[in-house]
Amino acid sequence: MIIDNKTVNYEDFIHNKKIKLSDNKEFIEFIDAGHEFLIKQIRDGRPIYGITTGYGEAGSNYAAFEEAEELQKNLYRFCGVGVGTNLSADISKIMVTIRLISLCKGKSGVSYNLLKRFEILLDNEIYPLIPSQGSVGASGDLSPLSYIAAVIAGEREVIYKGQERKTIDVYNELGIEPYVFKAKEALSVINGTATMSAIAIDAIKRFEVLLESMESFIAGIFEVLLCDTTPLEPFVHESKPFLGQQTTAKNIYAKCKDSQLTHQAFSRYENFHLEKEQNIQDRYSIRCSPQVLGVVRDNLDIAKKWIQTEINGVNDNPLIDHIGKKIYTSGNFYGGYIAQAMDSMRVSVGNVADLLDKEFALLVDHKFNKGLGESLKINEKSTHHAFKLIQVTLSSLSADILMNTNAASLYSRPTESLNQDKVSMGTTAARNFDKQLPDLANMLSIGFLGLAQAVDIRGYDKCSKHLQNTYDVIRKDVTKLEEDRRLDLDIKAVNKMLVDGRFI
Repeated sequence: MIIDNKTVNYEDFIHNKKIKLSDNKEFIEFIDAGHEFLIKQIRDGRPIYGITTGYGEAGSNYAAFEEAEELQKNLYRFCGVGVGTNLSADISKIMVTIRLISLCKGKSGVSYNLLKRFEILLDNEIYPLIPSQGSVGASGDLSPLSYIAAVIAGEREVIYKGQERKTIDVYNELGIEPYVFKAKEALSVINGTATMSAIAIDAIKRFEVLLESMESFIAGIFEVLLCDTTPLEPFVHESKPFLGQQTTAKNIYAKCKDSQLTHQAFSRYENFHLEKEQNIQDRYSIRCSPQVLGVVRDNLDIAKKWIQTEINGVNDNPLIDHIGKKIYTSGNFYGGYIAQAMDSMRVSVGNVADLLDKEFALLVDHKFNKGLGESLKINEKSTHHAFKLIQVTLSSLSADILMNTNAASLYSRPTESLNQDKVSMGTTAARNFDKQLPDLANMLSIGFLGLAQAVDIRGYDKCSKHLQNTYDVIRKDVTKLEEDRRLDLDIKAVNKMLVDGRFI
């Protein structure tokens, strides 16, 4: 994928492995013209924020043109205050790419030589080692992004060939000279929303696998609980035409359509008087599953659209318009859209977890599971308990997820001498969304274990092809539960299958 000043599509971005900076002559001249305009302004003695003044509350302090390089160096150095676990190499790579995309719009006043430094990092797979905590998401992700600036200058540490190493040692090994930032360039690197956006992109990619797997689980629930497929009929969802709802219903219906276990659409009207204790319709957690997951799907689409706009935006301050000969002080570094998108996604994960908790409760409870028995027991001895306590683990995980659904964007903390008095908390929101996913994956792993056990009870031959395939994947490594045993290792085994996308 070649990066210039054009819009980058979200799907192209996440699927491209190789990133190149455009070497088009007109593009290079466009970038350098912005930098030259800025240099002329500060040579003429014009006070410009962060270039010939201090930062934030110190913006009233003037610095001469000759001090511009020192000002940039001190900026990334005093912002090196990150704490917590380090972000992965994948997220670091995404951050570097996002920041390159923004700077290539030509409205930050940086030189083309700086852009080449981003390409050098990507080409050589040198990824800055970045602590995950320390950003409130206004002025962008100052502390996390300072680690990219420092690496460009040959300082701090990187992840190189899977190892954490000093940047300068890797540079010496590869013959790379540390970069000296020109006026505004370090500021342009550390302004922006690349950290929150990168975490969001990485987490969404993993969540999409879980969401599609959840639809497979629900399709299996329709089968093993002998449910009515009428609520999945297209007419229902054409009558309330939300795209996410329609997509979910279509996906679930397709996965269980050839089952011999489900009540086919409309059959309950004819069979109502023939079936003992048969309700005319199923419980909400089953019947309304397209409506529940539909909201999640539509929120996911909104989040991806907002991320695409964000990573293509110029999240910088000040903005340099060398065409119109103006310099704009503003607040595009504010991460409000990512914060709101991630808060919405966290609520969405909470709803998926809550739905799964309700459906699993029906699956293991003999009062509601239509003959699957007490806790999905195959061995009827009173000394055996089968899936009794695994439900406790699943419910515990759902509580952990639900407790992490409060909107981070409402926890704005005034900081930096009240200069940053309203902040987005976008990085916190993205990190908390990311934290929910392992819990949801473990919940779904338990769900699929229960589903496979239910297939053993109902009969493999009666299941849909899709459920048979799911069962085969699980039973390759995990045997059915006939006598009580530890199940934590089974959960781990199924979890690996799940995150690898085996249940989509």
